[in-house]
Amino acid sequence: MIQATLHQLKVFETTARHGSFTKAAEELSITQPTVSSQVKQLTQSVGLPLFEQIGKQLYLTDAGRELQATCREVFEQLDNFEMKVADFKGAKQGKLRLAVVTTAKYFVPRILGSFCQHYPDIDISLQVTNHQKLIARMWENQDDLYILSQPPEDMALCSQAVLDNPLVVVARRDHPLANQKNIPIQRLQNEPFIMRESGSGTRQAIEQLFEKRRVSVNVRLELGSNEAIKQAIAGGLGISVLSEHTLMPEGTLGELVALDVQDFPIQRRWYVVYLAGKQLSVISEAFLQYLLEHARSRSIWEGSTAANGKMALSRR
Repeated sequence: MIQATLHQLKVFETTARHGSFTKAAEELSITQPTVSSQVKQLTQSVGLPLFEQIGKQLYLTDAGRELQATCREVFEQLDNFEMKVADFKGAKQGKLRLAVVTTAKYFVPRILGSFCQHYPDIDISLQVTNHQKLIARMWENQDDLYILSQPPEDMALCSQAVLDNPLVVVARRDHPLANQKNIPIQRLQNEPFIMRESGSGTRQAIEQLFEKRRVSVNVRLELGSNEAIKQAIAGGLGISVLSEHTLMPEGTLGELVALDVQDFPIQRRWYVVYLAGKQLSVISEAFLQYLLEHARSRSIWEGSTAANGKMALSRR
C-alpha cells in the first residue's frame, strides 16, 4: 500500500461511491480507461481484488469495503488539515457537510445563509432526507453534523438541543373543527387522517400519543413529505399532525390552520448531533457554535417566524 498514490485512492473512492467506472470518470473529468488503469494499479498494490463485477454492476469486496472506509478517513483528515491551515492564516475556508430531516428545511437554509455571510469562503453540502435515510448516513459517517428531532438511542452520539419543534394538528381553514376550542383528542377518531411514511420521526411521536390515549384514527393516506401532506390537506383529503414549522407560507398561505386539540402540541426538540469521537473540522466547529449561540438567543426562531408573518395568526 505504500506504493499507492492519493490520486489512485481518490479514483477508487469515487468508483466505489458510484459503483461505476463511467460515472467515476465523469465526476473526475478523466477517461474511463484511466479510471480502470488506476484501480488496477491500486488492486496490485493491495494484493487482493477490490471489486467484483456482476453484469454491468460493480460490487465492493470485503477488502474494497475496508479500503473505502480508510479512504473516507484519509480524505476527511486532509480536508481538516487544509481548514486548519486556512484558520492559521486567519481565514475560514473549507466545506461543511450537513444533513437534515425534511422538516428542518424550513429553517436550516436561513441559518446557513446567515452563517455564510460571516464566512463567505466556505462551501456547503446540504442533504435533506427522511429520518431513516439520515440514520443510514450517520452509520456511514457521510456528514459532519446532523439536525433531526429524534436522535437514535443505539448510536454513540454527541447531541445538543437547539430549538423547539412542536407538533400540531393541521386542517384546512374551513374545517368544521377550525373554530372550536379545547377539542377532545378522541374527536380525531372520526376524521380522515394523512400520515407520514413508516419510520418517520413525526409519525412515531403521533402513534405513541394515540396509543397512550387509546385513539385509533382512520388513516386515509400515507405520504412521504410534509409538502405533499400540506397539499392533501388543502385539497380536502383529511387532517394531519405536522411540525409547526411547516405552517410557514409556501404556496398554501392562509389555507391551513392548527387545531386546538387536547394533548397538543406534542413538545419535541430539534437536535444537532455528530458521531462520538469524531474530530470536527474547523468549519464544522464554527457552525456548531454559531448554531448554539443563535439558538440560545432565539434569533433563529424569531427570524423564521418574522419571515412567516402570519404563522401565529394561523393558529386557532
